Amino acid sequence: MIKQSSTSETPQLAALAGELRISVGKLIRRLREQAHPGDFTSAQKSVLLRLDRDGPATVSALARAESVRPQSMRITVAGLEAIGAIRGEPDPTDGRQTLIAMTPAFRKTLKATRAAKDDWLFRALQAQLSPQEQDELAAAVKLLQRLADF
Repeated sequence: MIKQSSTSETPQLAALAGELRISVGKLIRRLREQAHPGDFTSAQKSVLLRLDRDGPATVSALARAESVRPQSMRITVAGLEAIGAIRGEPDPTDGRQTLIAMTPAFRKTLKATRAAKDDWLFRALQAQLSPQEQDELAAAVKLLQRLADF
């Protein structure tokens, strides 16, 4: 159930929304700093995230999922193939189709990059927040998850 805010709460809620956007953006930029230089385009990141989360897919399925034309997705996929992040293999159920998947070497690189980001964030939480603040943040994360799933 969505609670309607009163007129007196609206300015504070608008300010909270702005502060939240700025803070989350800043945190994301700090996490990106922990990644290796020469990072991927947003389209490439989105494809890699989808393949990591959902497993192998065809170019057409990736294009539908990302709401882009298959031709645009082919360009994104070709760029990722050229650097060895993904590869295509014949679909075992339909030889006319090609399934795109992450390479084992890239999956290892992705795992290391995530570990570096997690390590930085762990150290920042430990150094900057008291145990009580860590508990408050844990509760806030649940709220952020609800907002993200809205």
